[in-house]
Amino acid sequence: MIAEIILNSNAKDLDRTFDYEVPEEMQKTITLGNRVWVPFGNRKVLEEGFIVNIKETSPYQTKSISSIEENPFLNEEKINLAKWIAKHYFCNLSDAIKLMLPPGTKTRNIENRIKEKTNSFVYLKKDEEEIKEQIETKKIKSDKQIRILRFLMEQDAITVSDLEIFTDTSRAIIKTLEKNGYLEIVEKQTERNPFLHKVVEKSEKLTFTEEQEKAYQKIEEAIDDQMHTEFLLFGVTGSRKNRNLFTNH
Repeated sequence: MIAEIILNSNAKDLDRTFDYEVPEEMQKTITLGNRVWVPFGNRKVLEEGFIVNIKETSPYQTKSISSIEENPFLNEEKINLAKWIAKHYFCNLSDAIKLMLPPGTKTRNIENRIKEKTNSFVYLKKDEEEIKEQIETKKIKSDKQIRILRFLMEQDAITVSDLEIFTDTSRAIIKTLEKNGYLEIVEKQTERNPFLHKVVEKSEKLTFTEEQEKAYQKIEEAIDDQMHTEFLLFGVTGSRKNRNLFTNH
């Protein structure tokens, strides 16, 4: 199995794919969009690259992929979009591919990347009727343990930190219940929300000046005609040329 790889490089001479053999142990997990590290030329340091195509054979003598990042951030749709961007805006394909990557994953050093956010969720492990019976027969005597168990009978799942707050208990008590087989704590990935605590005030609609209106009309005509062109806006520094021009229409 051969993977066509685009190297993460700004050099125009390297803005093309290179064929690499996929080691047998990687063939079951490798997929389009995987980030890989490969030997290149006489360099001692492995080069980062992205798989943009997979095929059976290559007419060239190939080296093998050294390592692979199993979590593919790219798919065929994103790769095709990156190719379109590279073609229309005359940039390297690797630069366009990096636009498709989630924030925090672009650095080559994996240890420095933003880790996926996870939370510890608590679930009941024993049957509710069994727990109620053990509470009634005083097998479970601790008020705080009973408070936690009764709260969870009414909840599908809750984070450890929230459970502490709502039941006015501690993590130690939760861990004791887990140790005794009443609870199960599971690590789950949660979505990051950068706007969770951000208050965005609604701004008033801005009015174009005569010169801004002329500039906007020219840009709008170019967009309608599907022209790939550039415009240079003149204005006083700090006059919010981009904001005034592109947030009103």
